[in-house]
Amino acid sequence: MTAEVRTVEAGELNRYTDGIRDVYARAFAAPPWNEDPAGADSYAERLARDALRPGFTAAVATAGGTVTGFATAWITPEVFPSDRSYGQVAEALGPRRTQAWLCGALEVNELAVAPEAHGTGLGAALLHAVTGPVPDGRCWLLTSVRAEAALRLYERTGWRRVDAPVPGAAALVVLLGPRHPRRTEAGGRR
Repeated sequence: MTAEVRTVEAGELNRYTDGIRDVYARAFAAPPWNEDPAGADSYAERLARDALRPGFTAAVATAGGTVTGFATAWITPEVFPSDRSYGQVAEALGPRRTQAWLCGALEVNELAVAPEAHGTGLGAALLHAVTGPVPDGRCWLLTSVRAEAALRLYERTGWRRVDAPVPGAAALVVLLGPRHPRRTEAGGRR
C-alpha cells in the first residue's frame, strides 16, 4: 500500500498522536537510540509543546489510515538554546558558525519511519515535505554517527555533515541541508 505524505498544521497533530507515538516507539527502539516505550510517551507530550514553537511544521505519512512516518521541524531561535544537545552543538561549531549557520534556520527535529516502510522512499518524502518550502534553503539537523541508515538517507538526499564532531557520549553530528548556503564551508562528507 502506498503511503500519502502531507504537511499538517500544529492544531491537526492531535488526531495523529497515537500513530506518531507508535512509529516513534518502533523506530527508536533499535540501536543506536535504544529507547524504551516510555520514551515514546515522553515524545508525544513534548510534541504538543514543540508544536507551539515559532515556525513549527510537521509532515505525516499514512497508509490505509495508519501512520507510517512523520517529521517535525521549527525555526532555531536567534539566541541559540543551551538545553538538550544545543550546548554541545554550539561548543562544536563555535559561536560564529552557530549563529551564521543555525540561528534562524529550519531545524529538523524528528524524522521517523515505521520499520516495515524502510527502503520505500518515505523518509526522503517526509524530509522534503518539511524542508522543501524553506525559501533560503537554510536547514539543519542533528543525528548520531551510529545511525547509519539515517546518515545514508540524509547524504543520499544531499545533506552534508559538518566537519566538527559534537562532544559527548551520544556521538552526534550536525548536517546542513542540500540548499544551505554555508554547506560548502561545512567540510565533512558530501
